[in-house]
Formats: sequence, C-alpha cells, structure tokens
Amino acid sequence: MIYIQRLYKKMLLTFFKKTTRQQDNKMARRQDNKMLSFFVALFFVFIMIPSKAQEPQVIDRVVAVVGQNIILQSDIEAKYMQYRLQGGIKGSASSIRCEILEDLMFEKLMLNQAEMDSITVTDEQVDAEVDQLVRYFISQLGSQENLEKYYKKTMPEIKEELRRMRKDQMLVEQVQQTILANVEVTPAEVKKCYYNIPKDSIPMVNSKYEIAHLVKKPPITLDEKLAVKDRLYKMRKRILDGERFSTLALLYSEDPGSAKKGGELGFHGRGEFAPEFEAAAFNLRDGEISEVVETEFGFHIIQMIERRGDFINVRHILLTVKVSPEALQVAYDQLDSIANLIHNDSLTFDEAVRKFSDEKDKMSGGVLVNSNSGSTLFDAAELDQQVSVTVNRMKVGEISAPVPMKTADNKDAYRLLYLKKKTNPHKANLKDDYTLICDWAMQKKREEIINKWIANNSQKAYIKVIDDFRECDFMFDWNFSE
Repeated sequence: MIYIQRLYKKMLLTFFKKTTRQQDNKMARRQDNKMLSFFVALFFVFIMIPSKAQEPQVIDRVVAVVGQNIILQSDIEAKYMQYRLQGGIKGSASSIRCEILEDLMFEKLMLNQAEMDSITVTDEQVDAEVDQLVRYFISQLGSQENLEKYYKKTMPEIKEELRRMRKDQMLVEQVQQTILANVEVTPAEVKKCYYNIPKDSIPMVNSKYEIAHLVKKPPITLDEKLAVKDRLYKMRKRILDGERFSTLALLYSEDPGSAKKGGELGFHGRGEFAPEFEAAAFNLRDGEISEVVETEFGFHIIQMIERRGDFINVRHILLTVKVSPEALQVAYDQLDSIANLIHNDSLTFDEAVRKFSDEKDKMSGGVLVNSNSGSTLFDAAELDQQVSVTVNRMKVGEISAPVPMKTADNKDAYRLLYLKKKTNPHKANLKDDYTLICDWAMQKKREEIINKWIANNSQKAYIKVIDDFRECDFMFDWNFSE
C-alpha cells in the first residue's frame, strides 16, 4: 500500500512539470479516496499471485523490526515479484527492494501507532471487505474453483490471508485519517502555493464546461410492460418444454455482457444483484427456473446453474421495456415547446427545469455534477459523447434542440442542454482556477504533515534493520537501533 503512496507522493512533488493530461488524471484520483483504498486493497491481494517465472528461492528471515512488528524477507520478495510482473517499475533490483522495505517500515510504523492509540476495526468490518474482494476475484476468474486453483489454496485459506492483510490496511487507513484530520488551507497558503510555481512550469488547463439539462422521460404504459412479460413467459415455457435456456439467452437476451455466454453471469455473492433479482436467484435449486422477475433493468427469467456456499452461478434472459416511438415524439415536442417559451423570455431555463423536468436534479436547476471531482465543471473528455458534441457547438447562454439520452435505468428520453459556462484553454491562474490550486495546496500540506509525522515517530520507535539493507538510500532519515 505504501509503495503506491510513495509513487503518489513523487507524482505530487513533480506535479507542476507534468502535462495537463497527467495533471487531470491525478486530480481525479485524489478526489476518489475510497476508490484508491479499494485498489490498494486489491494490490494486497495480488501479492498472493503465484509467478510462473520463479526467481531463486531465499530462505526466509527477519529483515526489519518496527516496534513489535516484523518484516520478513518473503514479504519483500513477494512484492518485488509482483512489481516486476506488473511492469512499468524501473530501477535496479536492489533499489526496488529498498523502496519496498521502506514502504513496509512506514506501514508497520502506522500499525505500531494504531496499537498505541487503541485503534481497532471490528471483525464484521473486515469480513465485509474480504467478502467484497473475494467476489471481485471470483468474477474475474469465473468461479470459486478457478480462484482456489489459481492461488493453490482453499477458500478458507484465501479468506484468512486476506482477512489479516485487509485488517492491517484498515488500521493504517484509520491512523492516516487521524493524522490528516481537520487539515485546511488558508487563502494565503493557496496563493503561496501558486506563486511558488515557476512561471514556465504553470500547467495548462483544458476547456471546462458547466452544463444544465431539462429532461423529459416518456412514460411506459402497462400494456408495454405486460407485452414484455408475456414474451418471457413464452420463453420460459419453451425451456420447460425442452429447449436450452442458453440458446434462447444467446438469441434474445438484451444483456450484452451475458447474452454471448448463454446468459451465464458467473459466481456472485449477496449484495451484487438488484434486490429483486437476488431474492429470486438465491431461492432457486440447481436447474430450477424462476418466474418472471422485474428489476430496474427490465424483466428477467433466471436459471440456477450451481451453488457453492455463499456464492451462486446463474444464467438469465433480460428483456427491457422499450419506450414507444410515439411517446418519444411527444417528449421531443414538449421540449421543443419549452425551448420556445424560454427563447421568448416567458420563463428562464432554471424556472423551466423546476417546473417541467422529470429528473431528480430539478430542484438544483438541473446542473450536471462531475462524479470525478464533485464540481459542476467538466473537461470535454469527461462528458457523454452526445453532450460533448452538442455543447462544443454552442455559445454560453445558448439552449440546444432536444437531444436524445439514456436514463439511469437505460430508458430512452430527451433533454435540453443549457451551456452555463465555458472556459478557454489557459495557464492555471488564481482567478479562474482557485479551486484547482486550492487542491494542489491542500495536497502539498497533507504531504508535509505525513512527512513530519514519519520523521517524528521514526525517531521514537524501536526500528532495527539487518546489515544487508543498511546501505539503502531511504527517503526518510530512520533512527535505527543497534
């Protein structure tokens, strides 16, 4: 985990010399700490992956001690093997091993602090995280059997190892949160951060768009729903009469991911399906076919393939209820009329959204929110392609013609787009990009606080490293005990 943080820190230190594209990718990562934590968790799992190209085996030994925690040679070698397999990590074998050791020392220092501060995590919290990771890997490898075969371990053994690793990581995360709690930056610190950037290194900022929309969702009639259910009941009867479920799924299912596999979804646990789907699926016996089940995605029939403990493998046929062309045309005409009212100054776009929009964001004026940053500004690459093409041709304050869209439940609809704001590509400046620069300053301050914590605590903790690693060029000035 800490190795990833090391790379993260190095990127921060060289941030202002990177391209705008690199800058935007990193900013997106900073805005989603939960996703970072999840991928870090996956990284911990990956150290278990067996390598086909085995290096010469080293007799295990204790390489370092941090407080009451030890670091083994095997810990370093396992991560070293994985870094090499992942590729993209440059440096000599010895320097990489040194970096890995320091990362592990940082982790153990955090665990030592967690113990002193009586920080704990519950078994329920750890088990929930482990179950999520196991489900992820089963979905990647296709089955529990494949997972056990790949790691050459039984499921209980895999879970136990994951449980230990994930518990340590969760403790480290809590310590980090405590260290960085209530960190804020003042306007003066933001300005200082900006003015400390060399002028020739100030990054370019791409065009940003602020957009609002007014959505009309055509209604779906009861007759249309009943027609879809009737089609599924007829398919169910054909299967009961002897036709293969997988053949009908391949021919008719509207789930593109599973249709080509005969409707098979692979092994999944509870909490991964829509509630209605899950309730029906987990109640099936091997080979049994469900009644027609309605979810937010449409209507399904489900067949149980196999159950293994808390995991099931099912296949399904999905049929969605289509919005009729007539209903879509009505929605288009309604939006066209609303646009005319706005053009004639009969009401503002914001008023029209609150009065006519069918979307939940109507009370906030229909302003789109960037899920990557949490702001209302979008880079062109972050926009839906249809939206991007449309707003690229618009002027600020302009309203589009009705534009087709897909709703959250994958239904056809139309919307009007309103371009509220558009910035031109420019070098970052305090006036237009204060929020962005504030984020830079915040991250720099967090970096300094973490570094100071490491420096202080590494001097107080008992830390011993064997002679083979004493010559490492560590990032921090560790106070090694003799």
